[in-house]
Amino acid sequence: MPSLTNHLYLFGEFSLDAQGRVLKRAGATAPLTPKAFDALLLLVQNAGRVVTKDELIKTVWPDSFVEESNLTQTIFMVRKALDETSTRRYILTVQGQGYRFLVPVTESANETQEREAPGAPADAGSIPETPSPSRRRSVIRWRLAIIASVAVAFAVIVASAIWLWHSRRAAAEPGVKIMLAVLPFENFTGDPGQDYFSDGLTEEMISQLGDLDPAHLGVIARTSVMHYKHSQESIPQIGRELGVQYVIEGSVRRDSERVRITAQLIQVKDQSHVWAREYDRDLGHLLELQGEIAREVADEIESSLGGGRRIEAAQGAAVRPPGTGSYEAYDLYLKGRYLWNKRTAEGFRQAAGYFQQAIDKDPNYARAFAGLADTFGLLSTWQMGPQSELMPKARAAALRALQLDEGLAEAHTSLALIEENYDYDWPGAEKEFRRAIQLNPQYATAHQWYAEFLSWQGRFDEAFQESAQARQLDPLSLIIATDHASIFYYSRQYERAIEQCRSVLELDPTYSRAREGMIPPYSQLGRYGEALDEINRLAARGDTPALWAWEAAVYARSGRAAEARRALAKVEQVAASRPDRYTVLLVAYWGTGENERVLDLLERAYAEHSPVVAQMKVDPIYDPIRSDPRFQDLLRRARLDR
Repeated sequence: MPSLTNHLYLFGEFSLDAQGRVLKRAGATAPLTPKAFDALLLLVQNAGRVVTKDELIKTVWPDSFVEESNLTQTIFMVRKALDETSTRRYILTVQGQGYRFLVPVTESANETQEREAPGAPADAGSIPETPSPSRRRSVIRWRLAIIASVAVAFAVIVASAIWLWHSRRAAAEPGVKIMLAVLPFENFTGDPGQDYFSDGLTEEMISQLGDLDPAHLGVIARTSVMHYKHSQESIPQIGRELGVQYVIEGSVRRDSERVRITAQLIQVKDQSHVWAREYDRDLGHLLELQGEIAREVADEIESSLGGGRRIEAAQGAAVRPPGTGSYEAYDLYLKGRYLWNKRTAEGFRQAAGYFQQAIDKDPNYARAFAGLADTFGLLSTWQMGPQSELMPKARAAALRALQLDEGLAEAHTSLALIEENYDYDWPGAEKEFRRAIQLNPQYATAHQWYAEFLSWQGRFDEAFQESAQARQLDPLSLIIATDHASIFYYSRQYERAIEQCRSVLELDPTYSRAREGMIPPYSQLGRYGEALDEINRLAARGDTPALWAWEAAVYARSGRAAEARRALAKVEQVAASRPDRYTVLLVAYWGTGENERVLDLLERAYAEHSPVVAQMKVDPIYDPIRSDPRFQDLLRRARLDR
């Protein structure tokens, strides 16, 4: 923990009470998670100095090993609490080093001392008229830091000017990758029911730009940019959080016949508008318009860097056609993707209906078939319906999509999911994952699912590499970050699995999958009280058979037999009719130590092609039966004995 010697710190509109662990703004408490508080306190106590990433990690997580991404997420939460949406910013990212707190800080030992009339953050030069000796030293350090910062900034500007002057006369150096974020297009129709259209346009622009030249132009995935829908974050803040040099902002208006799209390309470092256009077209020309915008954006990015030949050479082949000449089919497809991205059972079912309507409009629309495959595949693997019904539908849709367009990465990824979770065809699944990533290296979901595949094979080093790639492409995705925790769990790194889930909850305390993800590692560590705490927190939002199963397991393993029996009875009463019956019963019987029933369930799960079999090689709940001949035979039949 940072030192609490002077426990009240005043800066800008804020006061930070180190002893009480409270951040206030104009007298009102500002929400701040414990880890974010520790990070902010260290930065405030070292105002004007660069606090290295290593210092922050060692202070905030003193007894844990965490990755740099955890620190990035924590700083993100600090910036949220400080409401860094105006031009004046409190925290500066110093690339490759760490972070610097920018505004002057007044220290006080009187925890009740606060400003009676808080205002805007103070200027760097404003200091008290009668400062204490410690305050004078702080001001001197601050002034020296400002002078040093100005000198460094001037040097950077000069160097940048020289580099830009040179680069405009020569192609950019090979290997340099530009990162871009397409912010959610604003829906200016006045009808919230048209959000699917503006969100769909955002996703299309991400796809179009991502196809141009993946080796030199990286585009942040949809999940992360949707975080900024209707938000007020500044362009520099978004650039820092996503690690991009450029952003695209846009808006959409449409009526029954025409669409008006405005788009502007902004350079993050100086917020300069590199390019801006307004398009007013018939709706029937929307499909061609998206490719046109993508090409113009690429041209402007490259011309601003002087390396126009790189992406320009790729444009002719790289911009993927929309796959249909029917605007009606395309509009239905957008509605389907909008609902699919909600990742709920009802959203999936509605999405399947829209994808099918798109296919009815255009029977040769490959992307609509890929959407169907994605939908049925996730309904099955998330155990929201019978595998025997959903997986054959998913396979038929994926194969038809590839028959129409072999170069569709989404369809290859869906086919890999089927071969992995239903066929247990590991070589076939790996071939499809690799093909998808070859076709679209920026498809974060392919990297995410491939990482999961590798972890189930016990290839953890490769799994972490793929997961890291997915997180770079989609840095604010909660599901990708939670899946990263699952790899820690399967590799028996239980403490790190818990810490990773906590970092996700710091981003979104309501995200249930991350809270669920802490229960298995707590249980494996014998920390049953903490496991029950998480179960109770989840149950307060809605009791489920999955929670009853973990209750039965945790109660049994902690010696509370009567409570375990009651929870198990509840599970057994409802499990038979549920698509996730094997998952809940396997957990419950593992906890109660009924190994023969676990083996019987796995036999039935294998016969019914349940996705629970895919995790059998690495899931710690099977450690008590791992040497049993029946279990070894199951591994062999599922081709998991290699």
